[in-house]
Amino acid sequence: MARTVARTLAAPLLFINLVMYLIVLGFASWCLNRFINGQTNHPSFGGNGATMFFLVFAILAAVLGIISKLIGAKHLRAWRNDSLAAAGSSAVIAWAVTALAFGLACKEINIGGWRGWRLRVLEGFVIVLGVTQLLYVLMLHTGWFSSTYGPGYRDTEYGVGAPGGVGEKGTTGVTGARV
Repeated sequence: MARTVARTLAAPLLFINLVMYLIVLGFASWCLNRFINGQTNHPSFGGNGATMFFLVFAILAAVLGIISKLIGAKHLRAWRNDSLAAAGSSAVIAWAVTALAFGLACKEINIGGWRGWRLRVLEGFVIVLGVTQLLYVLMLHTGWFSSTYGPGYRDTEYGVGAPGGVGEKGTTGVTGARV
C-alpha cells in the first residue's frame, strides 16, 4: 500500500501538468507569432520589453515539459529504478527551464504596461506550472528518502542472477539461454 502512495499522487499531477504545458505551448506560439509579425497592437496581445524573452522561454519550457510528461508516463507505468532515472532527469530539466520562464513572467508583470488577456493567461499558467512541476519532481524522487514510497536510487535488483557473476544474495549466475 505504501509503495503506491507516490505513484497515485504523481499520476494526476502528471496529467494536469501535461494539459497545462499544452495550453502554454498554444498560447506562447500564438503570442510569439504575433510578436514576430509586429502585431503587438492586437487587442489581446500587448507586451513590454521582457515579452520576447518570456515567450521564447515559455515555448522551450512547454516543449521540454511535454516530453518530460511522456517519459514520466512511461515511468509511472513501469515504476522501476531504471525508468526513474530518465523520468527524474527530464523532469528536473523541464522544471529548471520552467523556473526561468517563471522568473521572466514575474519580470514582465513587474515592468507593467498594457498586456492583453492572452499574455496574462500565459503568465498565470507559467507561474502555476513552476509550482506544480516542482511538486511533480518531488513526487518522483520520494523513493530517494525511503524505498517504501517508490523506486529509489539505492535499490540494487539489477545484478541478481547475472551470468558469470555473483548475485545479490551470494548465488552465482549460470550462463546459458533463458527459456
